[in-house]
Amino acid sequence: MLKTVPALAALAISAALVVPTISYADDLPTARISYADLDLASDSGQKTLLRRMSFASDSLCGVGKWKALGLADGAASCSRDTMAGAQPAYAEAVAKARHGTVEVLDTSALIITAPR
Repeated sequence: MLKTVPALAALAISAALVVPTISYADDLPTARISYADLDLASDSGQKTLLRRMSFASDSLCGVGKWKALGLADGAASCSRDTMAGAQPAYAEAVAKARHGTVEVLDTSALIITAPR
């Protein structure tokens, strides 16, 4: 019985340390960008997806909204960082389209997340 009390205390402390990390990840602004209607093997399809990604990045970061002096630069930087973070998913989607890769149950969408 005496050994279980320290074990339960250690479990409670470790759970308290993990919960903020999990809730922080849930609070990050994200957007789902569909490309199901695009031919990513074509230049026009790729450009359209990049425009959709840029619009979503700007929306997530508040670009174009009225900002106090100095905050507009931060919003633009956030948007650039969001686009940079989404580039690997974009490149993978384009590569799959160019090589004719088909995945069953593929959602044909990118998920982008704005950094904090």
